[in-house]
Amino acid sequence: MDRLIYTAMTGAKHVFMQQAGTANNLANASTIGFKSQEHRFRAVPVQGDGMPTRAFVVDASVSDVMDAGPVMFTGRNLDVAVNGKGWLAVQLPDGSEAYTRAGSLDVDATGLLQTKGGYNVLGDGAPLTVPPDNSIEIAPDGTVSVVPAYGTPNVSNVIGRLKLVNPPESDMVRGADGLFRLRSGQPAAADANVTLTSGALEGSNVNVTDAMVNLISLSRQFEMQVKLLQTADTNAQHADQLLSLNS
Repeated sequence: MDRLIYTAMTGAKHVFMQQAGTANNLANASTIGFKSQEHRFRAVPVQGDGMPTRAFVVDASVSDVMDAGPVMFTGRNLDVAVNGKGWLAVQLPDGSEAYTRAGSLDVDATGLLQTKGGYNVLGDGAPLTVPPDNSIEIAPDGTVSVVPAYGTPNVSNVIGRLKLVNPPESDMVRGADGLFRLRSGQPAAADANVTLTSGALEGSNVNVTDAMVNLISLSRQFEMQVKLLQTADTNAQHADQLLSLNS
């Protein structure tokens, strides 16, 4: 009887966790550059005294789906979408590097080029600073140029180049802030082969229809596991009654 309880109990627990992950994917279906997550389960025998006749479910891995999202053209100079594989490098408050595909950029009051989340966008060696009263153009290779709003017209000045990286996806790990980092904690090397599309943004790669169907399926799986627990309890009560009659 306890074998059924072990399997159903752990199955219900991890189905609930997978529901939470799917719900998080749905909540970020409209988040720029968001990468969805997948949960994979496996059965593990319970180790202890006696034979390993019992098993329970564990969350074997939580993997990030690195497929590219749809590209949406905005026409805004400070919007960039990474073409194919690659990432934009940003600076965290502690000075370390992280990586994102969310290319909706802004210039703060001090002239620093930042993401919508307030992280400084890194250039070749440091955050990029935009002079005041200038319009910005970002080339496909990440070169950032400015054109003064006053004075000599059409004079373009290069102020730097966005740091674009393309480390192996297996080396990337998602942080609690939604940004990605290398597992080693070291900064990734710039990759000149990564290119951008200016005036566009990459949308979330969450498939809303699949996520909704998966959420419904998980809900039914959770109900099934709870039903198994109730059945185990009922069977135990009936067994106790039979043992009482025999005594």
